[in-house]
Amino acid sequence: MPLTVDDIDRFERSRPRLAAIAYRLLGSADEAEDVVQETFLRWQAADVDRVEVPEAWLTKVLTNLCLNQLTSARARRETYVGRWLPEPLLAGDPMLGPADTVEQRESVSYAVLVLMERLSPNERAVYVLREAFDYPHREIAEILDITEAASQQVFHRARKHVACGRARSEIDRAAAKRIVEEFLAAATSGRTDGLVRLLTEDAISIGDGGGKVPARTRAFEGAVAVAKFVWGMFKPAEAKRAIVGGTPELYAWTANGEPAVVAVVDGRVVAIMCLEVTAEGISACRTQANPDKLVRATEQWAAADHGEPLLVM
Repeated sequence: MPLTVDDIDRFERSRPRLAAIAYRLLGSADEAEDVVQETFLRWQAADVDRVEVPEAWLTKVLTNLCLNQLTSARARRETYVGRWLPEPLLAGDPMLGPADTVEQRESVSYAVLVLMERLSPNERAVYVLREAFDYPHREIAEILDITEAASQQVFHRARKHVACGRARSEIDRAAAKRIVEEFLAAATSGRTDGLVRLLTEDAISIGDGGGKVPARTRAFEGAVAVAKFVWGMFKPAEAKRAIVGGTPELYAWTANGEPAVVAVVDGRVVAIMCLEVTAEGISACRTQANPDKLVRATEQWAAADHGEPLLVM
């Protein structure tokens, strides 16, 4: 039986929440949109009149589709060229989902999305549903077909794994801009001393080029090594302009709630460097340069009031 207008409206009201869940689970906006669309097709094929709680039904279908996707994604990432990093989302993107609490903001931070790669698919699902969307363990158990006690155990285990990462600092938009400005000033000063002072002793720098843009496979580790790499990265050169297809303009922005350097060429986002900030300093520089993972960011950037660049390379 075809869906009624009310049935379609019911799904559309759930779409933003479903997309936000899927993005946190998969770390990819493109894959999240595909899973949400597949959930709609399942809704379209279902006898919706017999669905007692549509929100729960849709969440269960979406979550299980994501679990299947995560299982196959692990196999794909074994053949991925270079380091795999999540797709960053710029400030204001609705797929970032709820940001009313510290836990909700933390769950979608770039640092935590990276840390969640350590989790099993089930651990990731329980963590996201509980931490970011405040689902009770009873409902999570029904979604995943496990017991309520098992859901609680999985959550505590997942939370412990994520907590093993360095604690972040809560940063507002203005503070993020200042951090990026200071970071870029140090990176383009011609010396690495200023950068070393901004970084923690055990800072790391990693990048994802997806085999389409040059990116070092192994991470740079330690403040001095990271400072030298970053200094070289922001040093203007014709070879770099050739790789990205023009002269990059650098902006201070936020991505997934973290300070970020956004590199733009002719309106196209060509790289996003997310800075993980702690009380001790910048502990990680994670750069997404795979063009396949910057399509949505470019669309969001076109609609943003981003003002003038801080630097033109």
